[in-house]
Amino acid sequence: MGGTGASGRGTALPKSPRETPKRKNYRLPQSKLDAARRLLGTRTETETIERALDLIAFGERLAAGTERARGRAWHDVFGEVAASAVKRER
Repeated sequence: MGGTGASGRGTALPKSPRETPKRKNYRLPQSKLDAARRLLGTRTETETIERALDLIAFGERLAAGTERARGRAWHDVFGEVAASAVKRER
């Protein structure tokens, strides 16, 4: 569950030596878990959820780094703002 997942991409964040997993119980649509498992290439639902959370944390770090590098906020990862501006111009 640490360093590398089933896909070997190695995006998991390092965990504190004191951090122990906690048992959680969530009601999630099975179709979402199945889709995420396929996309992430994970073997278990737990691994899928951990990897998805790692990707969210990575996205936040990436946005923060971009903000520092550009000197302003930047959250338009998928170009949605630019695409909507083009639509408004038409």
